[in-house]
Amino acid sequence: MNRQRACTLFLIEMQNALIVVNAYAKRPDGFAQAERLKEEFEKRGVHCDIRRNDFFPAHIDGSGDIALREVGGYSFCVYLDKDKYMSDLLERSGLRLFNSHRAIRLCDDKMTCAAYLSNAGLPMPETYAGLLCYDEGERLKRDVLEYVAEKLGFPMIVKSCYGSLGKGVFKADGMDELVKIAQSLKCSPHLFQKYIAESCGRDMRVIVIGGRCVAAMIRRSAGDFRSNLELGGTGEACAVPQKVEYICKKAAEILGLDYCGVDILFGKDGYLLCEVNSNAFFRGIERVTGVNVAGAYAEHILNVTGL
Repeated sequence: MNRQRACTLFLIEMQNALIVVNAYAKRPDGFAQAERLKEEFEKRGVHCDIRRNDFFPAHIDGSGDIALREVGGYSFCVYLDKDKYMSDLLERSGLRLFNSHRAIRLCDDKMTCAAYLSNAGLPMPETYAGLLCYDEGERLKRDVLEYVAEKLGFPMIVKSCYGSLGKGVFKADGMDELVKIAQSLKCSPHLFQKYIAESCGRDMRVIVIGGRCVAAMIRRSAGDFRSNLELGGTGEACAVPQKVEYICKKAAEILGLDYCGVDILFGKDGYLLCEVNSNAFFRGIERVTGVNVAGAYAEHILNVTGL
């Protein structure tokens, strides 16, 4: 038997996993998550390929069927992208995705995520959906902003519905600033949210895997109302209070998430659910807590798939 055929048979006998990252991902940040997962899977005998989502693994052919490219030999796919169209096609083709297409889609839009989590007994900051404009030249509705300002007060948080790592999150300290921010977001999905002063520059990030809270840290920033580590914040390992555990596990259950990061704010009357991220980075929380998050995620996936 020649070496190439022997290698091919060896890979067939092994379980194979595909890890998909964004088409424009750059090393090292864009691949760090994928490389840690690859390391943990291969410790467990699962061969992994990391691919940018730019090789058109699925498309709709001329017969209206889903055609696949270079994904036939994989047992499952860890989908570390937010391209909802490709995740939909891959899942419809029968490939098992972690997280699922539905979970990724729901978490990607902050307002959609908040809507799905509403009426579930989970405390969240008061939130108004921004009015979506389809004409850049249309005049901004100042009376709408005045109404929102009357209800939420200043400072006020304004968020683009899409974005991560603290990007697209703004704080308006007064009406002029609110008008300026709203003008910039007028033609894209956005929301207005009550500012939680007690949590300024401070929150709790909890990683939930398979319905368990596996790691948590308090994030703090000395110079920014956002606490993201990527924006210069610091982290400190912490225990997960029972109330926070309930909020995080319930949110993950409702959204159908195998893996997520849940951000918790500290309100004057208790904890508040801020956001849920289906592809939360874990390199920082692994460093801060010493918890092998990648290993826990790999173990969960292998248990679910029965491999």
